[in-house]
Amino acid sequence: GEVFEKAGVNVSVVFGLLSEEAARQMRSRGKSLKAKDGKLPFCAMGVSSVIHPKNPHVPTMHFNYRYFEIEEADGTKQWWFGGGTDLTPTYLNEEDAVHFHKTLKEACDKHDVKLYPKYKEWCDDYFYIKHRGERRGIGGIFFDDVDSPSKEEVFQFVKSCAKAVVPCYIPIVKRHCHDSFTPEEKLWQQLRRGRYVEFNLVYDRGTKFGLLTPGSRTESILMSLPLTARWEYMHTPPASSKEAEILEVLRNPKDWVH
Repeated sequence: GEVFEKAGVNVSVVFGLLSEEAARQMRSRGKSLKAKDGKLPFCAMGVSSVIHPKNPHVPTMHFNYRYFEIEEADGTKQWWFGGGTDLTPTYLNEEDAVHFHKTLKEACDKHDVKLYPKYKEWCDDYFYIKHRGERRGIGGIFFDDVDSPSKEEVFQFVKSCAKAVVPCYIPIVKRHCHDSFTPEEKLWQQLRRGRYVEFNLVYDRGTKFGLLTPGSRTESILMSLPLTARWEYMHTPPASSKEAEILEVLRNPKDWVH
């Protein structure tokens, strides 16, 4: 349409036997998984969305909330929730960043005031492009392997986070979707999208898990990639430019709510 260049929503309900490679990844995160005859039955379900707007003054947004369950050799079941919501602007707008983070903080605070700072820091750490020394965006919240205090309490928390997606993002879209922009600003958006691609293909845990799951639909897994992106050799924005301003925040995450 006029506002979004590429946007998708994935609803996943997957079950079967965990591949050895996927099980190895989970064990590397501290999961103790006891297979029966080398087999680990699992089920996973979740909803995710990635939205890439046309206008470089409207940020890209991603959210994903999911539930995972594994049945071990003795019949016991391990379960956990994971997910998050994060914002990837091409240009920094402090008012937008504060609105986005405050809305997510309010959703977390309904359950425990310790959750937002913990999951905000986790988000900054997770969406880190090591080979670039910068984050994918200005963060939000991210968590994984959450299995306490109880399944119902964690589910209620996840639902609060999911309900915060529209109010944290849509006001920003409406504020900027008709902003004018230059060809140079569009070029910078393409370069930032290149970083988005790099993170999703090199580091993203969900992409890796999806591609390792037998019978998974590759096109759905790669739905998160933008329609277009660019790479320029050794590109460095001018000092004190709007482009340099967003890079500074991506290299040194800020506290947006205090």
